[in-house]
Amino acid sequence: MIWKCRNFDLDLSSATRVMGIVNVTPDSFSDGGLYYKPAEAVARARNCVNEGADIIDIGGESTRPGATPLNWQREWLRIEPVLHILVREFAHTPISVDTYHPETAERALAEGASIVNCVYPDPVPAMLLLARKTGCGLVVPCRSAAELDAMRIPAELVRQIVIDPEIGFSTTRDEDMALLGGLRRLAALAPVCVGVSRKRLIKKLTGEKVGGKNLGGSVGAAIWCAMNGASVVRVHDVQETRQALDVARLLAATTDFVPGTSV
Repeated sequence: MIWKCRNFDLDLSSATRVMGIVNVTPDSFSDGGLYYKPAEAVARARNCVNEGADIIDIGGESTRPGATPLNWQREWLRIEPVLHILVREFAHTPISVDTYHPETAERALAEGASIVNCVYPDPVPAMLLLARKTGCGLVVPCRSAAELDAMRIPAELVRQIVIDPEIGFSTTRDEDMALLGGLRRLAALAPVCVGVSRKRLIKKLTGEKVGGKNLGGSVGAAIWCAMNGASVVRVHDVQETRQALDVARLLAATTDFVPGTSV
């Protein structure tokens, strides 16, 4: 399957793609403040690409529980200087903007972004209009066939759409586990992007109390998602995830194991 993302055609059938997270925020749950300055965010993006990221996802507003919402103007002020550099420096790497503001998405696409990662359902109709207008790739929140049907995605836009079950968005541990357990069913509907990296579910599953000690849990979850239908994994730890995915893919190719999709 090919994901049509404006100037990029991403093959999602040969291997799971890695989306590297660049949070230009002071308050994200995992790395808030680390890459808040434009120079720090650009350096982070360069590292992600060097470590094997297929896509860079830039976010200007934290979606952690309890985070203070931003208007689109403040969000754009954070994203624009970083995006301006990245779309010129990484001509061969699609840049995604993580936003629920159509105003931010429209400006990011005008600047050269190729993908909009829409994190809430209400703006999806407006984002679909932008996808039709620009040809961008679009990630939309979706947890069931009924939700996907309700979006009324035009047939001509289907190849631009990837769905995200939104692990950790107003869900309990059991609900997150059920969503991950149903990945193959979701993947039968549309290509799936999963972001579970460093989320509270990982901490609950590992029982680790010390911050920053859940790398193994995050990488393990990414591998499991890839082997059960995820076409894209959205991660903080790009190098470790990329390496693990490559090893799992090579091992799967030499055995009689049949994963949900190629890892």
